[in-house]
Amino acid sequence: MRPCSLRARLTLWSTGLLTVTILVLGASAYSLLGYNLARDLDSALHGVAVALAEPPASSRLPTVAPDIDAIFRRFFGIAPWERYVERRHPWSDRPPQASPAGPARLPLSPPALTRASAGLETFETVTGLGPYPVRLLTHPMREAGLITSLIQVGMSLESVVETRHRFLLVMAAVLPLAVLLAGSGGWLLARRALWPVDQMTAAARRISAEHLDERVRTTGTGDELDRLAATLNAMLGRLDVTFRQMRQFSADASHELQTPLTILQGELEVALRAPRTPDDYRRVLTSALEESGRMARLVEGLLLLSRADAGVLRMDHQAIDLARLVAEVCEHSQGLAQARGVTLGRGPLPPVTMQGDPQHLRRLIVNLLDNGLKYTPADGCVTLTLHQDGAWAVLRVADTGIGLAPEEQEHIFQRFYRAPAAVARGEEGSGLGLCIARAIVEAHGGYVQVESTEGHGSLFTVRLPL
Repeated sequence: MRPCSLRARLTLWSTGLLTVTILVLGASAYSLLGYNLARDLDSALHGVAVALAEPPASSRLPTVAPDIDAIFRRFFGIAPWERYVERRHPWSDRPPQASPAGPARLPLSPPALTRASAGLETFETVTGLGPYPVRLLTHPMREAGLITSLIQVGMSLESVVETRHRFLLVMAAVLPLAVLLAGSGGWLLARRALWPVDQMTAAARRISAEHLDERVRTTGTGDELDRLAATLNAMLGRLDVTFRQMRQFSADASHELQTPLTILQGELEVALRAPRTPDDYRRVLTSALEESGRMARLVEGLLLLSRADAGVLRMDHQAIDLARLVAEVCEHSQGLAQARGVTLGRGPLPPVTMQGDPQHLRRLIVNLLDNGLKYTPADGCVTLTLHQDGAWAVLRVADTGIGLAPEEQEHIFQRFYRAPAAVARGEEGSGLGLCIARAIVEAHGGYVQVESTEGHGSLFTVRLPL
């Protein structure tokens, strides 16, 4: 069974709600109409009874006023055919006196007689007097302060029944039309309200992994649909960034791995073309081991950057004596510095304790020192200093190397970027060292800055929160 669309559900809900509303209002109006008709009828009957109860001035005998039609017209506005008037003497042997409306045949119930004895009038609805029920009022008459007789005034409920019946017919005729109009209006309103959703759906269908730069249009009203469109656009922006990073990662990895794989494959092919001496095989295997190590470091660096971009770079935070860590890295890097003819020095290393990952922080320091040693000519100097500045640990690596042009400083932290001067020097490297260093610093909540003058060296400053 095909599920009902949102537009159809909204139309059904609005139509059903309006139908229930009309039924409730109609029932309330029907009840109020019956109540008001009954109240007006009782009030008119009371007026007629009071007018008939006034004793005539020319006679002491209580009689029914002869001009009944005039009295009924005064209170009802018309002289109805189905009217009843009768005067009774329930406490004497005198017979009832009927009006010109017909013979004396109005019933007198025991409750009405009891209330009349107490001087109270009684309204009743009786049947059997005609085709329609009759509203009957029993009104006590007083003479000299004593209740001497009763006057009964009745009126057929034909007009009330017919009025209520006509009201029901009108409601029965109006309800289908109202439901039809409500359904049509609800459908148009739902269509108009959901039109932006249809536009979003069409735009979402057009967007794919190759076209994530497209966005859902907003109306500028700031309503719920605009907020939904803004949320979708933000999600598309995040997806676009993620897909770009994935494509960049794939392109970078394939580009950087191509060279060592080509070298490795070429050396192995050459070694297998003809029998070799053990020394030749050893040389080939040593070269293959170096290239595989290079690939392993490259893949490790790419994975670290990928985790950092995704915000899932895991940090094993623990208390670290940063000064001791810096001293250990400097000591281990002395051999590389001597091989390049560069002086590796360090300034005072006051105790600085912080919360961080020792392995990643060690790699941060190694990458900064390696960068300084790599691009510093022989007889140059690389100096490392550490101090505490309030709630920050400040690590500085200064060198007297080739330096960077101002436009190059904006790109050195990008992956696989290598300055033209560094490429011209023939220095080996993948261009990931400084990018990895910045990722580690930011993962610890810090930041790194560079100050450099072309031909005079560079200064890298790392600030890490304690």
